[in-house]
Amino acid sequence: MDLAIETHNLVRHYGPAEALRGPERPQLLQTVERIRARFNPELSILGVALTMFDKRNNLSSQVAADVRACLGKVVFETVIPRNVRLSEAPSHGMPALIYDHRCPGSEAYIALARELIDRLPKRKEAA
Repeated sequence: MDLAIETHNLVRHYGPAEALRGPERPQLLQTVERIRARFNPELSILGVALTMFDKRNNLSSQVAADVRACLGKVVFETVIPRNVRLSEAPSHGMPALIYDHRCPGSEAYIALARELIDRLPKRKEAA
């Protein structure tokens, strides 16, 4: 029910793990439209982040292309790679950016954060 009170939503797409669910992608847009109509006319998708991307795998590239073709500019340019250091961080009880801020996964999350900030609506300054 979080979508009923949010104004912006960030969606994670888990790369090839969701590839078999391709026909369901438009369901995301339908769900957002239903919530807008019934509960929250302000709701919008701020962006879709592609995660678990493995550049060595053709399926990852195909899934990314399919998601971009389906959702267009709402998909962030930055992709989060599959990365061992990102996977290790929780077992050490640390966020990935603290565990290893220089690994490719952490650097990608930092780039995604910058891209996300650029998409946020500009706040009006008080008079």
